Amino acid sequence: MWISQLQLTNFRNYARLQLQPDAGLCVLTGDNAAGKTNVLESVFLCALGRSHRTSRDAELIREAQQFGVVQLTLHTRGGTRSITCKLAPGERKRLLIDGASLSRSGELLGCLNVVMFAPEDLMLVKGGPAERRRFLDMEISQLKPAYYYTLQQYNAALKQRNALLKEEASVSAGLLEPWDEQLSRLGAAITIERAAFLDELSAIAANVHLKLSGGRETLLLSYQPNLPGVEPERLAATMRERLFENTERDVYRGSTSVGPHRDDVMMVLDGSDVRVYGSQGQQRTVVLSLKLSELEIIKRLRGETPVLLLDDVFSELDKRRQRMLLEAVQGCQTFITCTHLEELTAAGALQMQVYSVSNGNVIEV
Repeated sequence: MWISQLQLTNFRNYARLQLQPDAGLCVLTGDNAAGKTNVLESVFLCALGRSHRTSRDAELIREAQQFGVVQLTLHTRGGTRSITCKLAPGERKRLLIDGASLSRSGELLGCLNVVMFAPEDLMLVKGGPAERRRFLDMEISQLKPAYYYTLQQYNAALKQRNALLKEEASVSAGLLEPWDEQLSRLGAAITIERAAFLDELSAIAANVHLKLSGGRETLLLSYQPNLPGVEPERLAATMRERLFENTERDVYRGSTSVGPHRDDVMMVLDGSDVRVYGSQGQQRTVVLSLKLSELEIIKRLRGETPVLLLDDVFSELDKRRQRMLLEAVQGCQTFITCTHLEELTAAGALQMQVYSVSNGNVIEV
């Protein structure tokens, strides 16, 4: 899987940009705030239908402009596809595949698979449970678009139940029961999918991390469901029972206390919680292990490599990890941003396409 053409019109700081990237290593180099990350963001947008930096689509449109467009040409095992994202202030973005509009954003998932590694990904380790749940949900949705719709339905039902909890008359009238039934069914499906994905991810990540740490550290990932120790076939029934038992407490709090929206992922390094006891370098290596493991899972399940987006992370790694990262991305189209090209050449990157980025201007060098 690789992108042969990327066109931006009124996107972020670009009035117009057209790139024809190679299938290998594509390097965007330049000063900070020159617009390097904006290019990666446009690719991410075409893969998942949303930015990795903002939930406000209007921020993606170039200042003082009335529209913005991102379009790319993608080559896959199944043939050549085009993906287009059209943006306009105050309107929902329009997503198109091969010129045909999508009725739902979930229809985009799986067309272009990407793995992104950015400085803010440290929040996977340092941040709260929501960051880790979001990571799981995004990766599973790319591989199984049906999961995305299950998640949407669950969140909608959760919103409705939380609203009813604030209305005493609704609770006493038994109006929670239909939502409890729906939440239990959907929540069980989400929990089972997450647990299965993390089992596979953990096995791969343990081996990757062992290599990245030079055989010195052992990484263990484990899913921490809100309903621990429940057999899959009993999960929906148990969740429904627990929702009923916790009704009084939920009414008091005004929110639902049971379900996968409360789940977390435990990350243990040599027996210690890396979130609490891990150094900055150890935490960064854990995130890199997760991303490289994600790459491997997509290759296994899709039968082709995803597009890699590495945003200003190379300088944060020591020389050995830099070399290992370059080895891991062999055979994948990789967009990487950096401020100093020498870091890549010193780590062994010989064949690469280099673009110089400055104030919204991109020149191949």
